[in-house]
Amino acid sequence: MSMFFFDLDGTLIDSNGVWKEVDRKFLAKRGLPYTHAYYEGVAHTILPLAAKFTKEFCHLEESCEDIISEWMDMAKDAYSHVELKPGVRAYLKQCRAEGRKLSIVTSCVPEHCHTALRRLDLEKYFDRITFAQQLGLEKKQADIWQLAAADAGERPEDCTVFDDSVAACRGARAAKMRVVGVYDSFFAQDERQMRSFCDVYIKSFEELLWLPEQKLRKQ
Repeated sequence: MSMFFFDLDGTLIDSNGVWKEVDRKFLAKRGLPYTHAYYEGVAHTILPLAAKFTKEFCHLEESCEDIISEWMDMAKDAYSHVELKPGVRAYLKQCRAEGRKLSIVTSCVPEHCHTALRRLDLEKYFDRITFAQQLGLEKKQADIWQLAAADAGERPEDCTVFDDSVAACRGARAAKMRVVGVYDSFFAQDERQMRSFCDVYIKSFEELLWLPEQKLRKQ
């Protein structure tokens, strides 16, 4: 059975709006607008690089460490309340029933990731979690996907990635992995682009669930 790698934010859990709200409040506190240029600078990256971009883009005096600390404080409660996206739990159960190995590859910080997984009782489905921040890599880079595959003892070409980000999907494709693009309203403007190169594009994990007659055949 092939290895499945899942993104967390915006793919398994409905959390992209958390960071958009954090960004808006962070900027508003400093009298700055939330612009598309700012969004493009922080939406697809790990916290250290997002903080560096924010400090330079907004000409802030705060250190990158202080910026990250403020972001973490603003987002911590939200991850105790985030919800699963439709069909996720049923699909993970289905994957386990098929004997697939499942893993998470995320740009989310470990603290928030574990908070969400524990509250939603998802940890039991996954063999491992790869944190982009701990590796100092972005998911748009093929390296992180190759490392995740090697850690799982799999060849990249035998792995499938589920992600809502164009950049991450392109990184996985560069690593020769199969790619399933997952719709999220936060990246709705990228849907056409995602459909153009992803192997499969889904609006919801419900589309991947067995039909009743298929379940009977599996038993």
